[in-house]
Amino acid sequence: MADKLTQQIIDALSKAAADPTGLPLFAGKTDPGLFPAAAGARPAAQKCVADGLVLATRTETKGKAARDLYGLTDKGWEFLLAAVNPRQVLEDFVRVLEARQRDVGELLDTARQMAASLQGLKDAVARVLPQVIAGKLTQPTPTAPFLRIAQGGGPDREEFPSRRQASLPYPSGGGVVHANGTAVLDAPVVVAAPKADLAAAVLARLSDWAASANAGEDCPLPDLFRSLTTREPQPTIGEFHDCLRQLHMDGSVYLHPWTGPLYALPEPAYALLAGHNVAYYASVKSEK
Repeated sequence: MADKLTQQIIDALSKAAADPTGLPLFAGKTDPGLFPAAAGARPAAQKCVADGLVLATRTETKGKAARDLYGLTDKGWEFLLAAVNPRQVLEDFVRVLEARQRDVGELLDTARQMAASLQGLKDAVARVLPQVIAGKLTQPTPTAPFLRIAQGGGPDREEFPSRRQASLPYPSGGGVVHANGTAVLDAPVVVAAPKADLAAAVLARLSDWAASANAGEDCPLPDLFRSLTTREPQPTIGEFHDCLRQLHMDGSVYLHPWTGPLYALPEPAYALLAGHNVAYYASVKSEK
């Protein structure tokens, strides 16, 4: 009986020596411990604690339960080295070290896979975001008649794109709709330019921005739009974009592109396409 109890203590001390972070006194269903969760191991565990061979070094909370973790004391080291061959203890250490090395390798592989997955997600966002931005931006409204006007049915007679193509209603009166979906007009189509008062407000806001403490920095479009929301009626984002495009075409303002990665673009709904760039800043053109 004494030999069995001593062997149980030696096995427990060997486990404690191989795991300096501490182990529970008794093993659980899935967790290791110094002693097996059996009634026959309790006398050995009680003697081990009573003799000061192991000591509770810290408390671990797992779920709602807290448990003490035990580590080897100096007295426990003396008992272990006197009872077994030090080479056997060293071999136990090597086996534990190999197991830990495998665990670390698996963790590194998992970390690499997660890093590759994150990079893949970033690449996917960079591909999709321009399409999302383009879908939110309002297509520019033509600022001058783009129809060739002629009387009669000659080759210069104007053809107006179908409603589906132009996203505009057919003109009322005087037009003839062909079977191919185009309309022949007898009068020019006038597309309304951006409201003059909105354009003046945009120029005023940009001038104020340039004269403020923000001088030297271009005005972000979200800030510019929010400064216009005190107007009555409030402009829509589409009207805001149309106005900026017209002012840009007139040479009154500069539209500056976003130069960072597209997935980092804040408040993309306020950006607009200007040529091949995504414009996100504006500045008033200074007169010389």
